[in-house]
Amino acid sequence: MDPSATGSFAIGYTDLTVSASGRSYGARVWYPSSNAGANTPVAPGTHPGLAFGHGFFQGINQYESLLRHYASWGFITVTPKSQGGLFPSHSAFADDLNAALTWLTVQNTTSGSRFAGAVRTDRLGVLGHSMGGGAALLAASRNQAVKSVSTMAAAETNPSAVAAAGTLTAPAQFLGGSADSVAGVADNQQKMYDAKPAPTQLRVITGGFHCGFEDSSGFGCDSGTITRAAQQKLTQGVTTAWLLYTLGGDSSTYDLVWGSAAQKLPGVTYSAKP
Repeated sequence: MDPSATGSFAIGYTDLTVSASGRSYGARVWYPSSNAGANTPVAPGTHPGLAFGHGFFQGINQYESLLRHYASWGFITVTPKSQGGLFPSHSAFADDLNAALTWLTVQNTTSGSRFAGAVRTDRLGVLGHSMGGGAALLAASRNQAVKSVSTMAAAETNPSAVAAAGTLTAPAQFLGGSADSVAGVADNQQKMYDAKPAPTQLRVITGGFHCGFEDSSGFGCDSGTITRAAQQKLTQGVTTAWLLYTLGGDSSTYDLVWGSAAQKLPGVTYSAKP
Protein backbone atom coordinates (compact mmCIF):
# COMPACT_ATOMS: atom_id res chain seq x y z
CA MET A 1 0.00 0.00 0.00
CA ASP A 2 1.20 3.49 -0.87
CA PRO A 3 -1.01 6.18 0.73
CA SER A 4 0.82 8.87 -1.25
CA ALA A 5 -0.62 7.39 -4.46
CA THR A 6 -4.19 8.07 -5.55
CA GLY A 7 -6.70 5.74 -3.90
CA SER A 8 -9.21 3.46 -5.57
CA PHE A 9 -12.35 5.62 -5.38
CA ALA A 10 -13.60 8.00 -8.03
CA ILE A 11 -13.79 11.58 -6.71
CA GLY A 12 -17.03 13.49 -6.32
CA TYR A 13 -17.81 16.92 -4.94
CA THR A 14 -20.77 19.15 -4.23
CA ASP A 15 -21.15 22.82 -3.24
CA LEU A 16 -23.77 23.61 -0.63
CA THR A 17 -24.71 25.48 2.52
CA VAL A 18 -23.94 23.87 5.85
CA SER A 19 -26.46 24.73 8.56
CA ALA A 20 -25.98 23.11 11.96
CA SER A 21 -25.37 24.02 15.59
CA GLY A 22 -26.41 27.62 14.96
CA ARG A 23 -23.79 28.02 12.22
CA SER A 24 -24.45 28.58 8.51
CA TYR A 25 -21.86 28.94 5.75
CA GLY A 26 -20.98 27.88 2.23
CA ALA A 27 -18.83 24.80 1.80
CA ARG A 28 -17.58 22.27 -0.68
CA VAL A 29 -17.75 18.60 0.21
CA TRP A 30 -15.33 16.14 -1.40
CA TYR A 31 -16.28 12.46 -1.22
CA PRO A 32 -15.62 8.98 -2.61
CA SER A 33 -17.97 8.51 -5.52
CA SER A 34 -19.33 5.90 -7.88
CA ASN A 35 -18.18 8.09 -10.77
CA ALA A 36 -16.14 11.28 -10.83
CA GLY A 37 -17.56 14.77 -11.04
CA ALA A 38 -19.93 17.27 -9.48
CA ASN A 39 -23.01 16.04 -7.62
CA THR A 40 -22.37 12.38 -8.41
CA PRO A 41 -23.54 9.57 -6.10
CA VAL A 42 -21.51 8.69 -3.03
CA ALA A 43 -19.71 5.37 -3.34
CA PRO A 44 -21.51 2.44 -1.70
CA GLY A 45 -20.70 1.71 1.92
CA THR A 46 -19.99 3.98 4.87
CA HIS A 47 -17.07 6.39 5.03
CA PRO A 48 -15.28 8.37 7.77
CA GLY A 49 -16.12 12.08 7.92
CA LEU A 50 -13.68 14.99 8.10
CA ALA A 51 -13.82 18.76 8.47
CA PHE A 52 -10.89 20.70 6.98
CA GLY A 53 -9.86 24.24 7.95
CA HIS A 54 -8.13 26.54 5.44
CA GLY A 55 -5.29 28.89 6.27
CA PHE A 56 -5.50 32.63 6.91
CA PHE A 57 -6.91 34.52 3.91
CA GLN A 58 -6.77 31.36 1.80
CA GLY A 59 -9.52 29.97 -0.42
CA ILE A 60 -10.47 26.32 -0.14
CA ASN A 61 -9.44 25.84 -3.78
CA GLN A 62 -5.84 26.10 -2.54
CA TYR A 63 -6.19 22.62 -1.05
CA GLU A 64 -7.97 20.82 -3.87
CA SER A 65 -5.14 18.33 -4.52
CA LEU A 66 -5.10 17.21 -0.89
CA LEU A 67 -8.88 17.03 -0.54
CA ARG A 68 -9.28 15.09 -3.76
CA HIS A 69 -6.63 12.69 -2.49
CA TYR A 70 -8.56 12.03 0.72
CA ALA A 71 -11.73 11.39 -1.27
CA SER A 72 -9.92 8.84 -3.42
CA TRP A 73 -9.08 6.95 -0.22
CA GLY A 74 -12.66 6.93 1.03
CA PHE A 75 -13.01 10.03 3.21
CA ILE A 76 -15.86 12.54 3.09
CA THR A 77 -14.45 16.01 3.78
CA VAL A 78 -16.43 19.18 4.46
CA THR A 79 -14.40 22.33 3.71
CA PRO A 80 -15.98 25.50 5.14
CA LYS A 81 -15.50 28.71 3.19
CA SER A 82 -16.10 30.76 6.34
CA GLN A 83 -13.63 33.02 8.20
CA GLY A 84 -11.80 33.84 4.98
CA GLY A 85 -11.38 37.58 5.52
CA LEU A 86 -8.66 39.73 7.06
CA PHE A 87 -10.12 39.54 10.56
CA PRO A 88 -11.17 35.94 11.14
CA SER A 89 -12.38 34.58 14.46
CA HIS A 90 -10.38 31.48 15.35
CA SER A 91 -12.98 30.44 17.90
CA ALA A 92 -15.82 30.78 15.39
CA PHE A 93 -13.81 28.83 12.82
CA ALA A 94 -13.43 25.99 15.32
CA ASP A 95 -17.20 26.05 15.83
CA ASP A 96 -17.67 25.96 12.06
CA LEU A 97 -15.51 22.83 11.82
CA ASN A 98 -17.52 21.15 14.54
CA ALA A 99 -20.76 22.23 12.87
CA ALA A 100 -19.53 20.49 9.71
CA LEU A 101 -19.25 17.21 11.61
CA THR A 102 -22.65 17.72 13.21
CA TRP A 103 -24.11 18.43 9.79
CA LEU A 104 -22.59 15.24 8.36
CA THR A 105 -24.01 13.24 11.26
CA VAL A 106 -27.49 14.66 10.61
CA GLN A 107 -27.19 14.09 6.87
CA ASN A 108 -26.45 10.44 7.52
CA THR A 109 -30.02 9.95 8.77
CA THR A 110 -31.77 12.48 6.51
CA SER A 111 -33.92 10.84 3.88
CA GLY A 112 -33.07 12.03 0.41
CA SER A 113 -29.66 13.41 1.39
CA ARG A 114 -26.74 12.51 -0.84
CA PHE A 115 -24.97 11.37 2.32
CA ALA A 116 -27.82 9.35 3.86
CA GLY A 117 -26.42 6.10 5.19
CA ALA A 118 -22.94 6.96 3.87
CA VAL A 119 -21.16 8.38 6.94
CA ARG A 120 -19.29 6.51 9.66
CA THR A 121 -20.51 8.85 12.38
CA ASP A 122 -18.35 7.09 14.96
CA ARG A 123 -15.24 7.92 12.92
CA LEU A 124 -15.00 11.70 12.59
CA GLY A 125 -11.88 13.84 12.40
CA VAL A 126 -10.69 17.42 11.97
CA LEU A 127 -7.79 18.69 9.90
CA GLY A 128 -6.40 22.00 8.79
CA HIS A 129 -3.52 24.10 7.52
CA SER A 130 -1.98 27.04 9.37
CA MET A 131 -4.84 28.95 11.05
CA GLY A 132 -7.10 26.07 10.12
CA GLY A 133 -4.76 23.64 11.85
CA GLY A 134 -4.94 25.68 15.04
CA ALA A 135 -8.72 25.89 14.69
CA ALA A 136 -8.86 22.11 14.26
CA LEU A 137 -7.20 21.71 17.66
CA LEU A 138 -9.67 24.15 19.20
CA ALA A 139 -12.53 22.23 17.59
CA ALA A 140 -11.30 18.87 18.85
CA SER A 141 -10.94 20.24 22.38
CA ARG A 142 -14.65 21.13 22.30
CA ASN A 143 -16.03 17.99 20.69
CA GLN A 144 -15.82 14.46 22.07
CA ALA A 145 -17.06 13.14 18.72
CA VAL A 146 -13.67 13.97 17.17
CA LYS A 147 -11.62 10.77 17.08
CA SER A 148 -8.55 12.01 15.17
CA VAL A 149 -6.73 15.25 14.39
CA SER A 150 -4.17 15.97 11.67
CA THR A 151 -2.62 19.38 11.12
CA MET A 152 -0.30 20.93 8.55
CA ALA A 153 1.88 23.86 9.66
CA ALA A 154 -0.62 24.52 12.44
CA ALA A 155 -0.38 28.07 13.76
CA GLU A 156 -1.03 29.35 17.26
CA THR A 157 -4.50 30.86 17.60
CA ASN A 158 -6.57 32.96 19.97
CA PRO A 159 -7.74 31.17 22.10
CA SER A 160 -4.57 29.12 22.27
CA ALA A 161 -4.23 26.02 20.09
CA VAL A 162 -1.24 24.99 22.22
CA ALA A 163 -3.42 25.00 25.33
CA ALA A 164 -6.17 23.14 23.45
CA ALA A 165 -3.66 20.47 22.39
CA GLY A 166 -2.90 19.84 26.04
CA THR A 167 -6.51 18.87 26.72
CA LEU A 168 -6.96 16.38 23.87
CA THR A 169 -7.43 12.65 24.35
CA ALA A 170 -7.93 11.90 20.65
CA PRO A 171 -4.76 11.06 18.71
CA ALA A 172 -3.22 14.12 17.03
CA GLN A 173 -0.65 14.46 14.28
CA PHE A 174 1.44 17.59 13.74
CA LEU A 175 3.10 17.97 10.33
CA GLY A 176 5.41 20.88 9.63
CA GLY A 177 8.13 22.06 7.29
CA SER A 178 11.68 22.73 8.42
CA ALA A 179 11.93 25.83 6.19
CA ASP A 180 8.56 27.30 7.24
CA SER A 181 9.07 31.03 7.85
CA VAL A 182 5.39 31.80 8.51
CA ALA A 183 4.41 29.33 11.26
CA GLY A 184 7.72 27.73 12.10
CA VAL A 185 7.97 24.37 13.81
CA ALA A 186 9.76 25.57 16.98
CA ASP A 187 7.19 28.23 17.87
CA ASN A 188 4.10 26.34 16.76
CA GLN A 189 3.92 22.61 16.04
CA GLN A 190 6.67 21.66 18.50
CA LYS A 191 4.86 23.44 21.33
CA MET A 192 1.57 21.76 20.38
CA TYR A 193 3.25 18.36 20.27
CA ASP A 194 4.95 18.94 23.61
CA ALA A 195 1.62 19.90 25.20
CA LYS A 196 -0.36 17.02 23.71
CA PRO A 197 -0.58 13.84 25.82
CA ALA A 198 -0.04 10.53 24.02
CA PRO A 199 -0.92 9.40 21.44
CA THR A 200 0.63 12.03 19.22
CA GLN A 201 3.39 12.52 16.68
CA LEU A 202 5.39 15.36 15.15
CA ARG A 203 6.54 14.90 11.55
CA VAL A 204 8.72 17.53 9.87
CA ILE A 205 9.34 17.62 6.12
CA THR A 206 12.98 18.50 5.49
CA GLY A 207 13.07 21.70 3.44
CA GLY A 208 9.28 21.96 3.55
CA PHE A 209 7.73 25.44 3.50
CA HIS A 210 4.50 26.94 4.77
CA CYS A 211 2.80 27.43 1.42
CA GLY A 212 4.13 24.11 0.13
CA PHE A 213 1.07 22.50 1.72
CA GLU A 214 -1.09 24.45 -0.76
CA ASP A 215 -1.53 24.09 -4.51
CA SER A 216 -0.04 27.52 -5.25
CA SER A 217 1.64 30.46 -3.52
CA GLY A 218 0.32 33.97 -3.20
CA PHE A 219 1.32 37.24 -1.55
CA GLY A 220 3.33 36.75 1.63
CA CYS A 221 4.27 33.14 0.91
CA ASP A 222 7.65 31.62 1.66
CA SER A 223 9.76 29.05 -0.14
CA GLY A 224 11.80 25.99 0.80
CA THR A 225 14.46 23.65 -0.49
CA ILE A 226 11.99 21.02 -1.65
CA THR A 227 9.61 21.28 -4.60
CA ARG A 228 5.91 21.81 -4.01
CA ALA A 229 5.15 18.53 -5.79
CA ALA A 230 7.54 16.60 -3.54
CA GLN A 231 6.16 18.25 -0.40
CA GLN A 232 2.58 17.53 -1.40
CA LYS A 233 3.34 13.89 -2.14
CA LEU A 234 4.93 13.47 1.30
CA THR A 235 2.01 15.33 2.92
CA GLN A 236 -0.56 13.15 1.20
CA GLY A 237 1.26 9.98 2.18
CA VAL A 238 1.89 10.88 5.83
CA THR A 239 -1.58 12.29 6.56
CA THR A 240 -3.52 9.65 4.61
CA ALA A 241 -1.73 6.83 6.43
CA TRP A 242 -2.65 8.55 9.71
CA LEU A 243 -6.29 8.88 8.74
CA LEU A 244 -6.51 5.29 7.50
CA TYR A 245 -5.11 4.04 10.80
CA THR A 246 -6.97 6.31 13.23
CA LEU A 247 -10.31 6.55 11.41
CA GLY A 248 -10.35 4.01 8.59
CA GLY A 249 -9.77 1.02 10.83
CA ASP A 250 -6.90 -0.15 8.62
CA SER A 251 -4.43 -1.86 10.96
CA SER A 252 -2.13 -2.63 8.03
CA THR A 253 -1.02 1.02 8.07
CA TYR A 254 0.42 0.74 11.61
CA ASP A 255 4.01 0.57 10.35
CA LEU A 256 3.47 3.68 8.21
CA VAL A 257 2.22 5.61 11.25
CA TRP A 258 4.06 4.32 14.31
CA GLY A 259 6.57 1.75 13.06
CA SER A 260 9.92 1.61 11.31
CA ALA A 261 8.49 2.70 7.96
CA ALA A 262 7.37 5.97 9.56
CA GLN A 263 10.60 6.44 11.45
CA LYS A 264 12.73 5.86 8.34
CA LEU A 265 10.63 7.69 5.75
CA PRO A 266 13.09 9.67 3.60
CA GLY A 267 12.66 13.43 3.87
CA VAL A 268 10.48 13.42 7.00
CA THR A 269 11.74 13.45 10.57
CA TYR A 270 9.81 11.56 13.25
CA SER A 271 9.01 12.22 16.90
CA ALA A 272 6.25 10.34 18.68
CA LYS A 273 4.45 9.61 21.92
CA PRO A 274 2.48 6.45 20.97
